[in-house]
Amino acid sequence: MTQNNTADFNSNALMDTTARNKEAVSSELCESGNRLLTVRDLTVSFSTDDGTFKAADRVSFHVEKGENVGLVGESGCGKSVTALSIPRLIPSPPGNIESGEIWFDGNDIMAMASEQLQDIRGRAISMIFQEPLSALSPLHRIGRQMLEALLLHQDMPKKEAWRFAEQWLSKVGIPDATDRMFAYPFQLSGGMQQRVMIAMALMLEPNLIIADEPTTALDVTTQAQVFELIKAMKKKHTSMLLITHDMGVVWEMCERILVMYASQIVESGSREDIFSNPKHPYTIGLLEAIPKLTGGRTELKDIPGQVPSPFDYPKGCHFEKRCAFSMEKCITEPPPFYECGNGHRAACFLLADSSG
Repeated sequence: MTQNNTADFNSNALMDTTARNKEAVSSELCESGNRLLTVRDLTVSFSTDDGTFKAADRVSFHVEKGENVGLVGESGCGKSVTALSIPRLIPSPPGNIESGEIWFDGNDIMAMASEQLQDIRGRAISMIFQEPLSALSPLHRIGRQMLEALLLHQDMPKKEAWRFAEQWLSKVGIPDATDRMFAYPFQLSGGMQQRVMIAMALMLEPNLIIADEPTTALDVTTQAQVFELIKAMKKKHTSMLLITHDMGVVWEMCERILVMYASQIVESGSREDIFSNPKHPYTIGLLEAIPKLTGGRTELKDIPGQVPSPFDYPKGCHFEKRCAFSMEKCITEPPPFYECGNGHRAACFLLADSSG
């Protein structure tokens, strides 16, 4: 059956399951009063001419109020798809949220109608996209787009909203902000377009910022300036889900880290646990791949092999073919998560004997 509306499609497909679990999940969330976001067993697939593949497979994690969580992993592992699923921005078709639960501030995202989703997008959940031109309209000036976002969610006069937006352009390091308000996106450099996206995401002071490689196109000075703004917002209990390849940024910005590989989260834990005591072989490989200076020379290590095709993920552990510690059951059985203490968890059979 073809559905034209993504929100209605996802909502109808999962309504029965959500209704059965809603009471139990709501009770659990009430017990954790500081929980802002809960994602449970999220599975997202895409249909293509070559077949259907899972971009996110049974993904589960949470974000506390005022917490910055990093989501790291190689390109194509499903990080952006996971992030886009939270405010239900997955295009359908070809995307389809097959199963799972998404709870935001005690509210069931999967059961929300289009009007409810529109109300929380931008105001309660803001997203900084990896490609700014995918979110900025090429037909409208920067000022008009920022003004529209403000007036949609804030009760303020147009002149005040215009000045407010202009101030935010200055905050993210855009020179001549007054003139830039009248520019079209194509008249700005890629770095400036990204700064506009960041300003639009931060200016409404959302509860959750989903940042997908937010500073890739920015110079180091502007990166630091943007991250200082985000840190200042954290004092107002704003949370962030940060998607990045830069482990240095994760160390600087995040209290907790999720490691994702080939559509699955394979390890999660505090920043200190992940960096000083990684448990999953993939996490160990990522950290060893960070360039190091040895005797005046830069030493580079890589992870042998290639990421498997999403059309042909292994039956067992998705990392099995690249893992130096692979066992027979890794080929046939998906490993469960093992507790490593203090909320540190990893999905690897190597931990079966050591897990409490």
